[in-house]
Amino acid sequence: MSELLEETAGEPDIKKLQALAKTLGLEWREKIEDPEPPEQLVLGDFDRIVGSWARQFQLIPIAAHNGHIVVATAAPTNSEALHQLSICYGKPIEVVVTSPEEVTKAINAMRTRLMSSRSSELEEEGDSDDGLDTALKIDVTDAEDDDAPIMRYVNAIIFKASSERASDVHIEPYEDALNVRFRIDGVLYDVDRQDTSHQAAIISRIKVMAGLNIAEKRLPQDGRIGLKIAGKDVDIRVSTVPTQFGERVVMRLLDKSGTVLNLGQIGIRKNNLDAIRKLIRKPNGIFLVTGPTGSGKTTTLYSALTEVNKPELNILTVEDPIEYQLNGVGQMQVNPKINFTFASGLRAILRQDPDVVMVGEIRDVETAEIAIQASLTGHLVLSTLHTNDAPGAVTRLVDMGIEPFLVSSSLLAVMGQRLVRRLCSHCREQYEMSDEEIFELGLNVRKLTSRSAYRPGSEQCEHCQNTRYMGRTGIHELLVIDETVRSLILQRVDSSSIRAAAVENGFEPLRYDGAMKVLEGVTSAEEVIRATHEEVNQTDLTQE
Repeated sequence: MSELLEETAGEPDIKKLQALAKTLGLEWREKIEDPEPPEQLVLGDFDRIVGSWARQFQLIPIAAHNGHIVVATAAPTNSEALHQLSICYGKPIEVVVTSPEEVTKAINAMRTRLMSSRSSELEEEGDSDDGLDTALKIDVTDAEDDDAPIMRYVNAIIFKASSERASDVHIEPYEDALNVRFRIDGVLYDVDRQDTSHQAAIISRIKVMAGLNIAEKRLPQDGRIGLKIAGKDVDIRVSTVPTQFGERVVMRLLDKSGTVLNLGQIGIRKNNLDAIRKLIRKPNGIFLVTGPTGSGKTTTLYSALTEVNKPELNILTVEDPIEYQLNGVGQMQVNPKINFTFASGLRAILRQDPDVVMVGEIRDVETAEIAIQASLTGHLVLSTLHTNDAPGAVTRLVDMGIEPFLVSSSLLAVMGQRLVRRLCSHCREQYEMSDEEIFELGLNVRKLTSRSAYRPGSEQCEHCQNTRYMGRTGIHELLVIDETVRSLILQRVDSSSIRAAAVENGFEPLRYDGAMKVLEGVTSAEEVIRATHEEVNQTDLTQE
């Protein structure tokens, strides 16, 4: 046996594990399909070993069979851990061997199952904060034996949100209940509803985790929580505001281990993509991305940075927060508490001899002025601005107090964008669009060669959990600042006039870009109409 252990030392591979299982006379399983332990295990001691203990010893109970506890493990020679399980349950152990990956999947599946049952475990805790974990960096999959039900419930909400791809968690107090909702692919869904007697304890727990003042309930507060969920680093931005029935909490989840996409992967169509790639390789000027909160502006800027990131360039950013780590890029995070703002950060960056500068957001005239001066002195500046569309960004800068001649001479282009949900490819249905839908999308009925499109399906679908959509993509409009637009900027005209002139020169509005994605089967007509406002000048399909 010692020789066998030496052969299988280190990180076990599949062949070694299979050989070990055969030698020990144990069953080998390629897959652990949907483990469903008996109810008594879920509600009993099972809860104590589905966290760090299970991952440490690479084993997990998956069922009870003929008076035995069936345990899946990738470390079948760890007799001590198996013996501890046997003592814990008071029953003999039946071992099956599988890969470490399958053990991890089973652990996560068990955790998810436990999360869904947490609401029934809440006990009357009042609003006492004794024993709450004040650590800002915790592992929500590592709940200890003595965790209070409220603590486990909050962990459960966060874990469930992460596993269901939620971008935001809303905890909303009302007169008769505390509602929990998740925003998935831009749409809010009801998840749970709790009695108001648990409200104070749940919100206090979240505030402690975020490092907020639990005694202050009259003022809005902002904080952050650093978590590790199923081995992934997740940053959560927490915001609380006082309402009539108590504090309302919104938690925005950011998976810091996510991969930064390139420009070709975020839904930009080829004609705009080619133009953007030329613009961001210019030595100086400002490129702005606009849209409402949560429209993917920062993701677009990161994608642009990955396109221009080369060893010969000095690229610096000032962000709030730093959402992704970019190799070869110097990234700074603003900190208003010590007066380190976008403006002061940008001013400091310019003393670092940068070639490319990214500013997370232009929020005030001071930041805008420094960004424009940077672009006029030989730097390429990438930033975001909160406006409804691309032409509106031009007038917004002028309204902030920037002289029109500075805007016209420094601005290269503005891209407006929205996010629309992708239709689930497994349950979408093909159909013929009506005249009304075609008109709403701004297309010409007589010019269409095909009315064929896709809409959300009506059948049950496990792939999208019956939401009919899976993931999101961007729709975009690109306003390049040419001589015509520069002339209009100097005349201080409104955004509608700029839009009208741009359309005559080939500008394609957001809704038109969305219409193209409807015809391609990427999204639905109702989704594009929901995400965009009606354009004054509708674009004809014949421009393609």
